Amino acid sequence: MAFSMAMPWNAGEEKMHKLLRIPAQDNPTSTGLTPQAFFMFQRAPLLALGTLDAESRPWTTLWGGEPAFSEPLGEGFIGTRTFVDGKNDPVVRALVGDAEKEAILQSKEGLKLVAGLAIDLMTRKRVKIAGRMIAGTLRDMNVDAESRPGTKQEQIQLVTKITQSLGNCPKYLNQYEIQPAFIAAELASQSSWLSEKGQALIANSDMFFLVTSTEDDMDVNHRGGPPGFVRIISPTQIAYPEYSGNRLYQSLGNLQLNSKIGVTFPNYKTGDVLYTTGTAEILVGADAAALLPGSNLAVKITIDEARYVAHGLPFRGTRKQPSPYNPLVRRLTTEGNIKASLLSEQRRAAHLIQKTILESPSIARFTFSVPDGIAYKPGQWVALDFSHELDVGYEHMRDNDPSSLNDDFVRTFTITSVPKSCDGKDQKGEKVFDITIRRIGPVTNLLFRQDTEGGLEVPILGVGGDFNIRQGPNVTTFIAGGVGITPLLAQLHTLHRTPDRLSVLWSVRVADAGFVRDSFTRYPGLAGCTTVFFTGDTAPYNMTALWDLLPTEASMVERRMERSDVERMGQDVDRWYLCAGKALKGEVLAWLEGKEVLCEDFVY
Repeated sequence: MAFSMAMPWNAGEEKMHKLLRIPAQDNPTSTGLTPQAFFMFQRAPLLALGTLDAESRPWTTLWGGEPAFSEPLGEGFIGTRTFVDGKNDPVVRALVGDAEKEAILQSKEGLKLVAGLAIDLMTRKRVKIAGRMIAGTLRDMNVDAESRPGTKQEQIQLVTKITQSLGNCPKYLNQYEIQPAFIAAELASQSSWLSEKGQALIANSDMFFLVTSTEDDMDVNHRGGPPGFVRIISPTQIAYPEYSGNRLYQSLGNLQLNSKIGVTFPNYKTGDVLYTTGTAEILVGADAAALLPGSNLAVKITIDEARYVAHGLPFRGTRKQPSPYNPLVRRLTTEGNIKASLLSEQRRAAHLIQKTILESPSIARFTFSVPDGIAYKPGQWVALDFSHELDVGYEHMRDNDPSSLNDDFVRTFTITSVPKSCDGKDQKGEKVFDITIRRIGPVTNLLFRQDTEGGLEVPILGVGGDFNIRQGPNVTTFIAGGVGITPLLAQLHTLHRTPDRLSVLWSVRVADAGFVRDSFTRYPGLAGCTTVFFTGDTAPYNMTALWDLLPTEASMVERRMERSDVERMGQDVDRWYLCAGKALKGEVLAWLEGKEVLCEDFVY
């Protein structure tokens, strides 16, 4: 699982960065299979896979139904074995359609470019991969099941060499609980335009999967939003808004070099699937707003072929929670004025009632009241919409703050207060909640400037998250960087706080020592389980006086966390948990290569 972080941007990606005024950044794509991708393939119940057909048209599909149908084989190879629709699935046809049943089709070096997205919709985790197909076969399998004994299904077996991988943020991932199902595929329509069934499926879809490619590269990804976020212009054209994301623009960068695109819409309830391939046009700024008001970036797709297959998916899905990041549907200009629908939308609001600066120049605790109540569990997050306070309307450029271009000002913060009722019986929920945050960026700057008498009120978009800390019989280790300690704080009341059951390695700047003292004071027992690594320039501080202010049972050192600190934990650790910024997270995951580490990301 060796990997490198030296992938260059392609010319199309660089063009997108210039168009959208994105500050210089490194490409986080790894040249190989990262530990994150390795573990994801063992757990993800779905794999979106894309490739090119004989006419160099991109198609993507969606396979799976249960975890571990794709798994790492070692040395960067992935093995996939799953039931498919061998007759109508365009990706199956493109990869192994020319081979006789049971025959193994081997791909020569340089052929069969593929890309994929391993995705778990319940945990909102996804990892992108790209590489080359090495070998594949399609065979008939008898499936013994009580309900349908002797059922015959087609199974694809595929070996892929992975040359790139990248973890993606969970924004706009709507939750579905996935279960395997029999394939009973029936081609309902195939033409150069969308059938009525195809249009109906798109109109109700809250996600799709897309594939784009260049001469020597390919990218598969997900797009999600509220049902209907993809708008139908005509039976041959659709459009969707590009919401703010990680600002890598890999799919759109490919489209700058090659406008061909493959888009697939699944219907999780029925198992129906709509495969499309066509060409895309990227709309930026005024062009995007002219088609989809409220958008700074949009994509218009002209369809060359649409293939609607009834019951063609090997799974079914039950809709759970929508992403709290989903904005309202942005309707086409031709569909009327969208402002009326924006104004009529009713949401709960959070009112800022208290601000507590934690003896730190950049960390504070904020308390909000919710008159109608908010239900949450320990360790969950709340998504808040600050656009009313910070959005100054559409701007093509913002030279004084380029990083905020295309920012929707929606932020997610871990709830650090503990709900009074943790048994789920309180339907109305809590009247107040706390968040503990670092000052960084426009939203947190706004909060730090607030006077609690000013009456700040922000809409609550939702509550979610499942970063549950579970203890086994041995030691559970939590590694935190700065405010990354917050998911632990909200769950401490449920944990055994003794050194033989809980070990906390906490890296924090010495300037934020007041936050450490506040945490030790508010959460008895935490100090005795914690080693604090104070980083930064200690010269301005009286460290002896600082030690006197902190509990003696805490272990404190004046240096960065090192590999030996983590490896010293030995083999007695039941579970590893990690919540830290990008730099520390990358180091810790490298130190713990081969171990299962459950992560919470600041980028959520």
